[in-house]
Amino acid sequence: MLEEQPGTIPIEKILDNTSNAIIAINLGGQIIYANRAVYNILQTPDRDLVGQSITTYFPGTGLLRVFEKGIAELGQQLTMNNKVLLSNRTPIYIHGELVGAVAVFQDITVLQNLIDNMVIEHEKTKQLQRTLEVVLNTAYDGLIVVNEKGTVTMTNQAFANFFNKSPEEMIGKHIQDIYENPKFTDVLVTGQPVHGYIHDLNGHEIIASRIPITQEGKIVGALGKVVFKDVNELYALTKKVNSLRSELDYYKKTILEKNFSALELLKGKNPRMVSLVQIALRVAKSESTVLLRGESGTGKELFAQLLHMESLNKDGPFIKVNCAAVPGNLLESELFGYEEGAFTGARKGGKIGKFELADGGTLFLDEIGDMEMAMQVKLLRVLQEREIERLGSNKPRKIHVRLIAATNRDLETMIREKQFREDLYYRLNVVTLTIPPLRDRIEDLDALIDTFIKKFNLQFAQSVTSISEETRNVFLNYRWPGNVRELENIIERAFNMLDGSEVQLKHLPNYLQILAGNETRHFSGGSLESILDAVEKEALIYALDAANGNKVQAAKSLGLSRAGLYKKLIKHDLHK
Repeated sequence: MLEEQPGTIPIEKILDNTSNAIIAINLGGQIIYANRAVYNILQTPDRDLVGQSITTYFPGTGLLRVFEKGIAELGQQLTMNNKVLLSNRTPIYIHGELVGAVAVFQDITVLQNLIDNMVIEHEKTKQLQRTLEVVLNTAYDGLIVVNEKGTVTMTNQAFANFFNKSPEEMIGKHIQDIYENPKFTDVLVTGQPVHGYIHDLNGHEIIASRIPITQEGKIVGALGKVVFKDVNELYALTKKVNSLRSELDYYKKTILEKNFSALELLKGKNPRMVSLVQIALRVAKSESTVLLRGESGTGKELFAQLLHMESLNKDGPFIKVNCAAVPGNLLESELFGYEEGAFTGARKGGKIGKFELADGGTLFLDEIGDMEMAMQVKLLRVLQEREIERLGSNKPRKIHVRLIAATNRDLETMIREKQFREDLYYRLNVVTLTIPPLRDRIEDLDALIDTFIKKFNLQFAQSVTSISEETRNVFLNYRWPGNVRELENIIERAFNMLDGSEVQLKHLPNYLQILAGNETRHFSGGSLESILDAVEKEALIYALDAANGNKVQAAKSLGLSRAGLYKKLIKHDLHK
């Protein structure tokens, strides 16, 4: 050891206070020196390592290789006790003779972690860059960005394809050097975005958007996006959307029909209705002709649907014909069809009639009491022979059809007055179901209201929960000339007027508000019949007003047939 001079610090103290670890060995591999930092690395108690073998503490150490080669090994990295160390190993020469070796270790754990994190972040950045490139090249039909001077700073391959170039060939050039009239750069001046404009881009009619790029309130560039690279693509997409909308409407209607079956709409507490439904369910299994009788709007068509859906022919078609709605001279061709050339104006190739369309299913003839006598004879023959002949043909065609007829007229009186054939009446009157009017089964009113609210909640996407007590009282006191159909129409009308979750008196037609006394109206005596006639007339006037004079719409809103409406208009002298 060097002799200490007064005021000096021993070399061992200096080396013990350095952050680098220093260890030296002799030619036999025994440790001849180790400073305090070595003990920190080894995580061993503070004891003398001198004289110990280097391999005991540093297995596989490279210090021994220094003896073999006689030259230094610099910048060697090793890991020990979760520390990353950088080691310089140097031979020790005295008077030219190799006598040992010394290793200096630097703890670079923090530095290595920093480097590793930088590498990870660099890889993440590269990955993000690659992802962004993929997005830009696939997300749009064309994208280009310019700075405030109009120089292209970014574009994708889809946009470059319009000019048969690569993005690299366009970046750095002024936009006007690439193509004339780059309309999207207008936003550099106006600062206003424009979406969905049509523009000619190098001979391609495109639909594009232009958007300003701002930074701290200042316009620093502009973005041009090609939304559709061909206007025809938009037309095709519009056509597809319309097709999907029609398909959605179809499924929506199907779901509504499924959720509101005839059986659900016919359910109730009234003993007569309960009995009728049970009879209908039994009769449905046969193929007998059924005659449905009752006032307009009582639910005759619902019974017809129930008979069909519970029949053996339920997988066949259900075809409806309103005999009152088809002019007498056209009803024959409507029911039986016609051959090409059967009459002037006949469709080329002829036409299939409703009986043939209903083959294997059910034909529902509504308002059969309005059928002309000549047509009744032909219908009777079809029921007897179970075959039809098209107009202009003499070739009979066999049919397998379950017939259901309905009327709100007094057929017995019509028979006496020679307006309806008695033989046809008995052919139709195999099973008769006479449906009571709503006023005679008022105990079913609440169930019907709940069903219609549920139906229109789905149809209108609303959440109506009930009707007000005042409204319910009006319903209970009303005579319902239009029956269930009128109730349904009134609730549907209310849904169009609603501003909450409850149907209130103000949502009802005027004639019901009058009935409730919501408007001042005095009846100067008279019988109940005359008072009801006055209310009926008011209802007719209101319905015609609401339908702008359209009698078909007015009849529908009141739950009447067209013929029924005309009778009431004549009765109240409103037909002129």
